Amino acid sequence: MLVVSNISKRFPGADEPILKEITFTVNPGERVGLIGPNGSGKSTLINIIMGSLPADTGSVQFNPPKLRVGYLAQGIAAPDETPIRDVLSQQANALREAEDDLERLGIAMVDANESEMDTLATAYSDALERLEHASNVVDSGEAERILAGLNLAGLNLDAPVGILSGGQKTRLGLSSLLLNQPQLLILDEPTNHLDITGIEWLESWLQNFQGGVLVVSHDRTFLDEIVTSVVAINQVKHTARVFEGNYSDYVETVHSEWDKQWSQWRGQQIEIARIKYAADRTMAKSVRKENATNDDQQRRYAKKVAKRAKAMEKRLDRYIESDDRVEKPERTWPLRMDNLNSVEALPPDREIITLRDVAIGYDASTPLLTNLNLTLMSGERVAVLGPNGQGKSTLMKTVIGELPPLSGIIRIANTVKIGYLAQEQEILDPTSTPLETLLAAAPMTQTEARTFLHFYLFSGDEVFTPIAQLSYGERACLMLAALVARGANLLILDEPINHLDVPARERFEQAMTAFRGSVLAVVHDRYFVDKFATKTWHIENGILTEEIRQVSDT
Repeated sequence: MLVVSNISKRFPGADEPILKEITFTVNPGERVGLIGPNGSGKSTLINIIMGSLPADTGSVQFNPPKLRVGYLAQGIAAPDETPIRDVLSQQANALREAEDDLERLGIAMVDANESEMDTLATAYSDALERLEHASNVVDSGEAERILAGLNLAGLNLDAPVGILSGGQKTRLGLSSLLLNQPQLLILDEPTNHLDITGIEWLESWLQNFQGGVLVVSHDRTFLDEIVTSVVAINQVKHTARVFEGNYSDYVETVHSEWDKQWSQWRGQQIEIARIKYAADRTMAKSVRKENATNDDQQRRYAKKVAKRAKAMEKRLDRYIESDDRVEKPERTWPLRMDNLNSVEALPPDREIITLRDVAIGYDASTPLLTNLNLTLMSGERVAVLGPNGQGKSTLMKTVIGELPPLSGIIRIANTVKIGYLAQEQEILDPTSTPLETLLAAAPMTQTEARTFLHFYLFSGDEVFTPIAQLSYGERACLMLAALVARGANLLILDEPINHLDVPARERFEQAMTAFRGSVLAVVHDRYFVDKFATKTWHIENGILTEEIRQVSDT
């Protein structure tokens, strides 16, 4: 279906190519996960595949050439005034166009001569095929099922796209894409704005999809559930390698290979040290022997010993330069979490947030949640789960005091210092820089601030980059750094990892694990929840249920 052969790409002025000889295939029934850190070239590769960006070398082939390809970008391109129905019902437009073409071609064929008939007949056959396909989509009732699965069943289809939130637009684009009955799906972060229910629905849909799928995602559980192979881009070498199996299989293979290479490298270092020690010792023995005697025979013996030492040195040089020499394996540079341990921990078993008979929402006549009686203890890490639109973000905003409760009492211990990470990241000044942000957050010298930012993946001149030019993941890391620098001992996080790639999510997990304070976080990443949460609050249909959990060690 899709054959990507030796794709290379270098942008003007860049020292290194962003992609180098990338090769893989996607066949019917295969679901391929494309992974790599942000900035490794995933979006560039997708743009090359879709034809919006030329490759320097290599080729992309679709088989058959007129393959129906469904592409989901990270944002919907329709103007705000476009009716939702027009975005969703692309096949209705295709149906009308096919009907018009059939009528026009039928009239033309009546008066056509013999030489024109073959061309018109081919065009008529093509229009008839398009009509049949579009009719199947429009009449199937699939639209209702897909909209319901993606939590869009209640939309006013005559309303303009501009009234939708970013998450609703993404789900609308995904709905439209699936309705088109593509033969090959290319999905760029399809789970970013889906709640767990929506993600599980999409997993089920894709597992039953008969075509091919190429998906960019940082949701590891999602990848585990759907992909049959992984294409991993190496950000250092700019190459890609194909791994069979799901994401966990890929991780297991990489770790196993790393352990094996480390063992071989350690054995090699021991052998190098042994040969060098023997050569140095032999050379020292020859020098002592030669300096200690004037006897010609003894001096000749000393020279033989020195010659043997030099032979050992040459053997060492050959060993080091041989093709069999193993390079020291490198791990991805991790986000440093040392600074999180400087946070003053709250006393154990202390109630730090208490909700008594609390109702939340924006209208007292229609509250989102009522009769909330909850307690957050010191050291607890609570994940707030549930479908979108159920009140998770409203709960966060009510706890921090941004919204008043409709009724009831919220008590926060006076020793608590809250750090709040908002879902839309609006707490950052887009005209500021990472360095300016950190200097405003805590009393530091420029040198101290730059060192601190280095721990959070901002090195060199990156600290001077305007925040407006940072990726979502970089902004999340910057906000985490600012919260830690301020000494927050309670982190309240609203979807903090939504736009982070897998390495950044893993570093964020390390941060939450090492953090000695308490955490209350809205999150949809099930893998993250398993690694992080000691308790969950699940909100659905106006009811909040609480569950104590065991954190996964795997």
